[in-house]
Amino acid sequence: MKFLDQAKVFVKSGKGGNGCVAFRREKYIEYGGPNGGDGGRGGDIVFYTDANLNTLIDFRYKQHFKAPVGQDGQGKDRAGKGGKNLRIAVPIGTEILAEDRETVLVDLTEADQEIVLLEGGNGGWGNTRFKSSTNQAPRNANPGHLGEERWLWLRLKLIADVGLVGLPNAGKSTFLSIVTSARPKIANYPFTTLHPNLGVAYLDGREMVLADIPGLIEGAHEGSGLGTRFLGHIERCRALLHLIDGTADDVVDSFRTVRAELAAYGAGLDEKTEIVALNKCDSISDEEIAEKTAALKAAGIAHVFELSGISGQGRTEILRALFETVPANRKVTDEEDAPEAVPWTP
Repeated sequence: MKFLDQAKVFVKSGKGGNGCVAFRREKYIEYGGPNGGDGGRGGDIVFYTDANLNTLIDFRYKQHFKAPVGQDGQGKDRAGKGGKNLRIAVPIGTEILAEDRETVLVDLTEADQEIVLLEGGNGGWGNTRFKSSTNQAPRNANPGHLGEERWLWLRLKLIADVGLVGLPNAGKSTFLSIVTSARPKIANYPFTTLHPNLGVAYLDGREMVLADIPGLIEGAHEGSGLGTRFLGHIERCRALLHLIDGTADDVVDSFRTVRAELAAYGAGLDEKTEIVALNKCDSISDEEIAEKTAALKAAGIAHVFELSGISGQGRTEILRALFETVPANRKVTDEEDAPEAVPWTP
């Protein structure tokens, strides 16, 4: 299944049915009077979250959604049948934006969440409604109200506890594959990851969702590489795991490059709790590990984990640190229960 995190759709709620003009006609009843029924109400446009979805790919093949209209009223005081609501399923974490792509109309962040975005038009009144002592044979009825219509943007931001960040080829996908059951594409060249991947890690009877996003390079906020579009998928994360390629010549520069791109993107990413790990330690000597770890600490990082995706070195220690950082209850509502952010300062 292809990953798609943005889609533009057209939605239109149903028009209400027209009211009916009719009169009662029965044998031996000279003055039957009006008996035109009301029109049915048009269907609503309803968005709801489906836990089985993790992409917006379905909206690539269908962009127009129109709810059924209400039926017209009929004689014998029969009201028209209302149009059924049109329910549209989206993944958890989907934002619904106005056509300007900036105004957030609703943010669907919970399972089984549902919202009526556009209401259907009301049905028109039949002529029975207009009967009065001075107008006992009304010959007028109301037309049904028009439904609402608009273009919308759907933007998916994955729900994860921890986001993996780093330069391209820093070993993020490898780490995700060894601590979860996810199987992202892994290769020895930059930008192997072209779209975010999710995985669930388990340790000591607890679970945690990790999100791997494409690597960042210098100038990504200006569109270099794959840009920063996918950083939106870690906006909801409670912590970041920053992986640094231990085989790089200047690990401090690698660290600062990613930090600069997080700050340029905004949305508070540079203020999130961050755990830093020197990766690929199996490919460098102990002396190089000590030297590069000392350089990172001198740059202002309090603690640097040593990690190897191939040998598994440091994997359990990092997972335990992440579980301590991320609350066991993901739905933290009390600020006192939330982990304290530890921003990096040069």
